Amino acid sequence: MSALRIAKVTKPGYYADGGGLTLQVSHSGTKSWIFRFMLDGRAREMGLGPLHTIALAEARSKAMICRKQLLENIDPIEARRAQRGHERLQSARSMTFTACAAAYIAAHRVGWRNAKHATQWHNTLASYADPVFGALPVQEIDIGLVLRALEPIWHSKPETASRVRGRIESVLDWATVRGLRKGDNPARWRGHLESLLPSRAKLQVVEHHAALPYDQMALFMVDLHAQTGIAARALQFLILTAARTSEVIGARWDEFNLELKTWVVPAVRMKAHRDHRVPLSPHALKVIEEMRAIQTNEFVFPGARAGKALSNMAMLMLLKRMHRGNLTAHGFRSTFRDWAAEQTNYPREVAEEALAHTLNNKVEAAYRRGDLFEKRQRLMMEWAKYCQARKMRGNIIPIRKVTTVA
Repeated sequence: MSALRIAKVTKPGYYADGGGLTLQVSHSGTKSWIFRFMLDGRAREMGLGPLHTIALAEARSKAMICRKQLLENIDPIEARRAQRGHERLQSARSMTFTACAAAYIAAHRVGWRNAKHATQWHNTLASYADPVFGALPVQEIDIGLVLRALEPIWHSKPETASRVRGRIESVLDWATVRGLRKGDNPARWRGHLESLLPSRAKLQVVEHHAALPYDQMALFMVDLHAQTGIAARALQFLILTAARTSEVIGARWDEFNLELKTWVVPAVRMKAHRDHRVPLSPHALKVIEEMRAIQTNEFVFPGARAGKALSNMAMLMLLKRMHRGNLTAHGFRSTFRDWAAEQTNYPREVAEEALAHTLNNKVEAAYRRGDLFEKRQRLMMEWAKYCQARKMRGNIIPIRKVTTVA
């Protein structure tokens, strides 16, 4: 082909120059060079660039390089891809681990339900990863550097170390997908670091939330009923509904239907990411009515600051004032679960649904459509009655009658 012919051709199609070099004219009239070749019995095409940028002589030179690669059984397309990947890595040498971590956090911040999550990610990586390799290019992070960051805290702070390892792994995976590094992830646990570090299970004994024995609940509720303040009412409500602390302190008035005696916690505030319908016993409704009388904002249990909810530490501080610092608010869910298992005949799944636990059996979860609301309604009624009775000298005395007992 000559430069003149190339300039005059306008009909869409392929025009061979020889040796695999071909001019391609598109239906829109644009012209570009491609290199057509056969490799391992398969026809392939490789773009060499547009005509307005790559002249005939340069296109022939590029085609010559491709033919030489084919003589050595090298795929020109794969060779170019590898070269571009290498160039990207070279140009990314200034992309440090710290910069990658910041980019990862920014990309995932919207998907994290808890606003504190991003802060926790930043703080843990800044404390344990950055001092070791934060300023290094992300492609230079290897297993030796990861171990240097993890080993000092692996035995003394196993939970923190496990989270740091997982976060380093996520950042390095992000960098790999973005083309900023190659190879295996040095922070990967399975089949990798598990061969070099003891598992967290061997280092740390699981500490469950301190829970009150269920046979002491009635006496505790007498003491709690005598306490004043919003935190006391919130803890009462938490116990009577077997809810989590975050669900109770975040409760808003528009989540309640007092006529139907229900509280629907929206999915966005639930650990299982689905709406949770809670049946309200008369005792739980009484707490809500008391809070309605002093309503100040959208939250059922308002905090000290205007427009804010009750602090997540308020109930813990209340327990300390009651000289019950050995207990936690979350532990009352365990108290409820023990009572339901040992003092009632309700099936296990009813109690688990009351606690808004997800089913581990995926097949069972797939077929479960209802929320066992009517059965849970009866269960919570019995739980509330159990919590409101005090055993004294072998007799059961309603809570309203023990207030005058010395």
